[in-house]
Amino acid sequence: MKKNIIVQFLILLILVAIFITGISLYNLRTVSIKSSVTTAESISEVIKSGLALHVKNDSDIDEFLKNVSSIRNIKDLWLVRSENIKNPKFQTKSFKNPKDNLDKKVINSGETEYIVKEGFINTNVRVTIPYKATISCLECHNVSEGDTLGAISIVLDVSTLKEIGVRSIYVILTIILLAVIIVFLFSKKVFNPYLSLYMKLRDNINQAKIGKFKKIDIPSGLTTDVVQVTNDYNNLIAIFKDTSLDIDKKLQGFVGYRDRTNLNTNPLNESKDIIDNLSNLYQFKKQVELDSTKEEIYQRISQVFENKFHLKNFTFFEIDIKKQKMQKVISVGESLYCHDAIKDNPHLCRAARTKSDVVSIDFHESCPYFTKKDKFYYCLNIDIVENLYLIIHFVVDTEKELDELKNKSLFINRFLKEARPAVEVKLLMQALEDSAFKDGLTQLYNRKFIDEHLKKLLPQIKRDKKKIGLLMLDMDHFKAVNDEYGHDIGDKVLKSLSRILEENVRESDIIVRYGGEEFMVLLIGVDSEESAMNIAHKIGAKVRENEINVYAGTTIKKTVSIGLSMFPDDSSLFETVVKNSDIALYEAKSSGRDKVVRFSKEQKTSVELF
Repeated sequence: MKKNIIVQFLILLILVAIFITGISLYNLRTVSIKSSVTTAESISEVIKSGLALHVKNDSDIDEFLKNVSSIRNIKDLWLVRSENIKNPKFQTKSFKNPKDNLDKKVINSGETEYIVKEGFINTNVRVTIPYKATISCLECHNVSEGDTLGAISIVLDVSTLKEIGVRSIYVILTIILLAVIIVFLFSKKVFNPYLSLYMKLRDNINQAKIGKFKKIDIPSGLTTDVVQVTNDYNNLIAIFKDTSLDIDKKLQGFVGYRDRTNLNTNPLNESKDIIDNLSNLYQFKKQVELDSTKEEIYQRISQVFENKFHLKNFTFFEIDIKKQKMQKVISVGESLYCHDAIKDNPHLCRAARTKSDVVSIDFHESCPYFTKKDKFYYCLNIDIVENLYLIIHFVVDTEKELDELKNKSLFINRFLKEARPAVEVKLLMQALEDSAFKDGLTQLYNRKFIDEHLKKLLPQIKRDKKKIGLLMLDMDHFKAVNDEYGHDIGDKVLKSLSRILEENVRESDIIVRYGGEEFMVLLIGVDSEESAMNIAHKIGAKVRENEINVYAGTTIKKTVSIGLSMFPDDSSLFETVVKNSDIALYEAKSSGRDKVVRFSKEQKTSVELF
């Protein structure tokens, strides 16, 4: 920068010198021409006076002109006569006809004209002055006063003047250059401290852009005002540095997030990003609080991952450690390559088991069940409520994307942390709702649930033209278990039956503890009566094979009686189908127990008669 300023200053000085030289040369030329014209006009006046005198005395005009031509710097001189001169006296060789167009022009116009002929060495000025008639001329010529009688052409050599002018210019230029050099050297000494200050200021500002705030070392030679301004700048930088770092530190501590991909970032820019993120986080928190279900919250988090963090492949799944169940909630792209290994064995999920994040590691596998060798994974574990974990499984293609994901993970966790209370509330509300619709002993649905659920289920079944197989089950001789072993063993038998029912029907089917030892199973969308009968026989066989420990190694086996009715085959009214299955159950119990009976109209008639 300093060198640039010096070069620019020198160029400016050279341009100034060239400009002065040009102006001087132009003025010299102009002065030389004007001086030549003035000299020529003076000589012409001498010639006019001499001609008048010589004509009057009848002297030799040619000799007179020859003497005038010998004057220094006159290279040539001639007289031109016009057509107005008729007197033979003026027909001598001294009075010539117009020599060129310039002579003719002056005779015709009566105005002085000149031309300049410039060569590399010599410069000539040719001046042609009109010779106008005066009172004394009227004696010899038949003309009027003021008429042009001819012209005097004089060629002057102005080289000497030019040389003198050029030498003067050299002297002037030398003086100017010396003055400029002196001024430059003096200015350089004066300007150096200011140039140094400028460069330090420029460098410090560039460093401040990347978050490095430094004070300026004040060079000597500055004025008091500039020193004061520089000190004020240093104080401002110190305050700015302390404040920006303090803001950054507190925000980082609050959010727990820093992008480490660029170490040369300005803390204020980072703080601005964090404040933007906090604003987004606040808006996110307000929205999840208004969501009505847990699934809506999960969907909102998924949108944040896609739109804000630009993640393309991830899966949400819940793991219930106590029940050993895994449920996939949301899946975006291709990610859950470990699904086949853990879907039936949720305890194998390392993130759920260790309650910590699991990340791809170089040279060995942190998770042995991730089967895609050319991908990288990152699993986050969120403890929602007791024994229930939300696992978010991310998959990326490159190590660079994995590093970026690690940098984002703290802020991702912040979003999840804000969403967790809302999810917990939704689960508690669901649990509260379930407590009203579930049996406290078996955790199966109760009669209140089936009454509420059928309002939505039956229209759907009718619209889709599907069937429901309704099984009504009753534990055979259950009262004897309570009487012989006590109610705690009776409860154990009922729990065992509920477990067998859950294991042998689909998740879409509905199991209800209808009352006491009586259970109802709704086989939703069963394709035929035969399929429903097969399921009922399978349940009966499983109950028959099941051994229940009572005490001290003693076991008992129980059986169930099952009645089957089909909706809407047997009736378009569900209440009637329930009654029909109850009649079929009564038939099964009265005909020997431990069997499955399909409802028929004859059973209804016999019961009514009974």
